[in-house]
Amino acid sequence: MKNPHSADLMIYGANGYTGRLITQMAVQRGLRPLLCGRNSLEIATMASQYNLPYMVVDLNNADQLNDAVLMVDVVLHCAGPFSKTYQPILQACCKNKTHYLDITGEIEVFEGIAAQDMAIQAAGIMAVPGVGFDVVPTDCLAAFLKQQLPSATHLTLAFMGVGGGVSHGTATTMLQNIERGGAVRLDGKITPVPHLYRSRDIVFNKKSVKTFTIPWGDVSTAYHSTGIPNIEVYVVLGSMVERVLGLTQKMNWLLKRQFIKNLLQKAVNAQAQGPTDQQRAKGKSFVWGEVVDANNNRASARLITPEGYTLTALAALAAVEQVLKGNIKVGFQTPSRAFGADFVLTLPNTTRELLSNKKNITIN
Repeated sequence: MKNPHSADLMIYGANGYTGRLITQMAVQRGLRPLLCGRNSLEIATMASQYNLPYMVVDLNNADQLNDAVLMVDVVLHCAGPFSKTYQPILQACCKNKTHYLDITGEIEVFEGIAAQDMAIQAAGIMAVPGVGFDVVPTDCLAAFLKQQLPSATHLTLAFMGVGGGVSHGTATTMLQNIERGGAVRLDGKITPVPHLYRSRDIVFNKKSVKTFTIPWGDVSTAYHSTGIPNIEVYVVLGSMVERVLGLTQKMNWLLKRQFIKNLLQKAVNAQAQGPTDQQRAKGKSFVWGEVVDANNNRASARLITPEGYTLTALAALAAVEQVLKGNIKVGFQTPSRAFGADFVLTLPNTTRELLSNKKNITIN
């Protein structure tokens, strides 16, 4: 039984860029989350700023973690790289019958949690990874397109951010995984591919833009949501990122050296923490998707959402609120399976447009 004097929600990694943004919005919504993390000074300072309870919790200390998880009904995990942090928190949630949410975009984490579905069900809890920009809009769009064309065999998703930027946590996760290359799903199986494996020109907002495949979380989650066996995810890359990824094809062996990663991490740490409030307010994200079946029937649609970090905070808290209301499906879930294909439309300043749903035509 939960402590009756505890908080409903724990935010683990509250002192990171995204954790701080989520905490700020949570307080504005009248929530009083339990703030947790490893950095005692930063967590205590945040708790004092917002007059919130806090606990210093090291993920390697099972007793500390269990004591904290026991205090709440829902854990929102915000401390990446998630491939290194999700397992102890998920285990503590199963042990203490606490629902688990996170904001990962890492394929390894989605697949790892899906593989533990039986244990999650046995605990009577719901585990929903990816309740942020990774992968709420794309997952909901995939589920919507599947509804338009139930016979779909191929799914293509793509997105483009305008304004905003990248936080330390996101950059660190990208750096940790850069030597792995890309990934797509072929005939139901996640398949490693090189960086910049394929390119495609896509119209997001009246203008055709060149995009490249990336190992986005939907390579995992969209299959669980829709059953579509062939999935590719594309993104608009800046010219510098495109050049760097191109070089990794020739120098991948060098990126496996830890001293090279350490040098790159120092460069990441020297940058700003993330986009400013003004940048986020001006930013937007465009998400596009298309499904095709064996007879070349096609359907496509588009989402326009707030900037990625803003959407992450909005979506994560909307998911928390759904769980606290009792909207729970026990076991591993994707966002669209847990809350429906229209979940993304409940978020402010988000619109969806069905571009086409016709037979035997080509759609840009």
